Amino acid sequence: MSYENILVEERAPIAVVTINRPRKLNNVDTKTLQELEAAMRELGDNDAIRGIILTGAGERAFVSGADISELQTLDGISAPKVSRAGQGTYDVIEQLGKPVVAAVHGYALGGGCELAMACTLRCASEKARFGLPEVSLGIIPGYGGTQRLARLVGKGRAMQIVLTGEMVGAEEALAMGLVNKVFPKDDLLAETEKFLEGILAKGPVAVRYAIEAINRSQDVSLADGQYLEASLFGSLAETDDYKEGMTAFTEKRKPDFKNR
Repeated sequence: MSYENILVEERAPIAVVTINRPRKLNNVDTKTLQELEAAMRELGDNDAIRGIILTGAGERAFVSGADISELQTLDGISAPKVSRAGQGTYDVIEQLGKPVVAAVHGYALGGGCELAMACTLRCASEKARFGLPEVSLGIIPGYGGTQRLARLVGKGRAMQIVLTGEMVGAEEALAMGLVNKVFPKDDLLAETEKFLEGILAKGPVAVRYAIEAINRSQDVSLADGQYLEASLFGSLAETDDYKEGMTAFTEKRKPDFKNR
């Protein structure tokens, strides 16, 4: 499938998805969100692709936010629909079942910060800047920002970032748990790919189930979360990869996982 606002490069087992609106600082309008969701669903169904890197084109921004010209036209009826649509796209990314790693350079603001948070993990360049400045515009984050940020960094930090609208640098984001890795800008994509390759060397079914267990634990009690964990653990015990992993360990060799 061809797209106007994003680029998709497949080099199995990794795909690189790039928001490609550098003149707009890669802001995400409705069309971009629709294309992003379609691309993610397509890659999710592609068995040759086991992990995805999500980044932005140009030197200045990962994604600078939503398209303000679209937001200006909203009212009390249309605004919740737009919010739910954006949340739906980001939910697809979070629940894809494959690791999606954001490679963030420059600005990741508003909808861009929310997009990064929807990814499984986040790598950033030293010059990356994160923020949710919506209150400065008289609105609040609408693509999951108030929910995911608190889950990632805690209620107090989330309150500070959302209520002040201040930007957070890469090192501070790393310290608070918003970012997982920080790399020099020129090495960002290569190091992010290396980081993802390390994950893809693990058991693919186990990685998929681990993502599911952690994601779903955010919405249930500890007891229910542990029940889910045990159920997924049991399902894994029936897979060829489980047996291969155990055998390879006892034989002191590298496992040859088959994703089944």
